[in-house]
Amino acid sequence: MFKKLVKNERGLTLIELLAVVVILGIIAAIAIPAIGGMINNSRIDAHIGNAKTIANAARLSVAAEATPIPDDGVTISLEDLIEDNLLEAIEDPSTDGDYTAADTEVTVTQGENEVIYQVQLVTGDHSYVVVESGDIPNADDLERENIDLP
Repeated sequence: MFKKLVKNERGLTLIELLAVVVILGIIAAIAIPAIGGMINNSRIDAHIGNAKTIANAARLSVAAEATPIPDDGVTISLEDLIEDNLLEAIEDPSTDGDYTAADTEVTVTQGENEVIYQVQLVTGDHSYVVVESGDIPNADDLERENIDLP
C-alpha cells in the first residue's frame, strides 16, 4: 500500500513549472527597475550632501575672513577649501574618482536677508556638471531635480 502511494506521487508538471517561471519573471520585471531607481536616488542624495558639505566649508571660510562679500559675489573653489584645511578631497558618488577640486566651486553672494551659497560640482573626468549651471539654487535648497546625472 505504501508503494502505491509513492508510485502515484509525481514531480511538477511542465505547466506548473512554466507558471512558476512566469511568476518569477514578473516579480523580477517589477523589482529590477525599482532597485535601479533607489540606487540612482541614493547617488543624487549623496551629491546633494556633498554640495551642502562644500557650502558649509565655504561658510566657515567666509566667516574666518570676516570681510564683507562684494556686490558681484566671491567664488571659492574646492581646491581653496582643501588648501585651507576646511575639507578633504570629496569622492564623486557617480564615478570612482573625486570631484575636480579646481573646477568644483561655491559662489557666495549677498542676498536681501541672507548669504546665498551656490555650489557647482564637477566630476574628476570633466564629463558632466552635477548641479545644472543655468540657475544654480542655494545649497540649502537643493533637491533631486536640481541634479543632472549622465
